[in-house]
Amino acid sequence: EVQLVESGGGLVQTGGSLRLACLASGFRFDDYTIGWFRQAPGKEREGISCILTKDGITWYADSVKGRFTISTDNGANTVYLSMSDLKPEDTAVYYCNTAQYWGQGTQVTVSS
Repeated sequence: EVQLVESGGGLVQTGGSLRLACLASGFRFDDYTIGWFRQAPGKEREGISCILTKDGITWYADSVKGRFTISTDNGANTVYLSMSDLKPEDTAVYYCNTAQYWGQGTQVTVSS
């Protein structure tokens, strides 16, 4: 059974940093594309970053480029999203995804 479990969300002030983690299980972690999405209240879910775990190729949405960094620890079956210079518009529930599987999400709130 594929499972994705996010952690690391919380409340932070503008300009602050957080690191989200996505612990994966139930599939061959080292040969998949794993992504981070977010959904703010009243808005559609948007993709913000993804990584190919086999070779480390990454992609970022323009809205987070230069501020967020995606990385993996293949030995720990974990994908990280390091977020810095956070802004109030980054407030959302952040989800981890691979194929049709989603985690439960973790709330990130950035206060102004």
